[in-house]
Amino acid sequence: MDQPTRRTVVNASIATALGITTVGALSACSSDSSSSAVTPAGSSDAGGGAAATSAAGAAAIVKLADVPVGGAVAAKIGDAPVIVAQPTAGQAVAFSAACTHQGCPVQPQAAQLVCGCHGSVFNALTGAVENGPATAPLKAITVAVTDGNVVAG
Repeated sequence: MDQPTRRTVVNASIATALGITTVGALSACSSDSSSSAVTPAGSSDAGGGAAATSAAGAAAIVKLADVPVGGAVAAKIGDAPVIVAQPTAGQAVAFSAACTHQGCPVQPQAAQLVCGCHGSVFNALTGAVENGPATAPLKAITVAVTDGNVVAG
């Protein structure tokens, strides 16, 4: 029997974590007018510890105050590494932290996300490829800002 590749295992893990998070986020939806929906764009806990819970019940990925305006931080949704950026004050976007070239993790460096394996560079605010070998942008993850926290969904 053939063994799955590292990329297959990483992609399956991310898909599973995002699926679980999406189900949790959908069940936590409310008509709370204090939350602001955010349009999606493209491995440590940057929130500094245990995840907070918003008023709507969704677990916070990171506190918005911990994400520099015009920059990004590494975080996790469950066990899946993600990148959370703040393009303008009060707006958050998130991306999978898996490089689209071969699935290696990308790390924030100022306004860029850099893959340590093969040198691909992505725009931290849009997920777009700035330098290959990757040719596809990072996968966008839908997030919202609720009570000062960035939450999935």
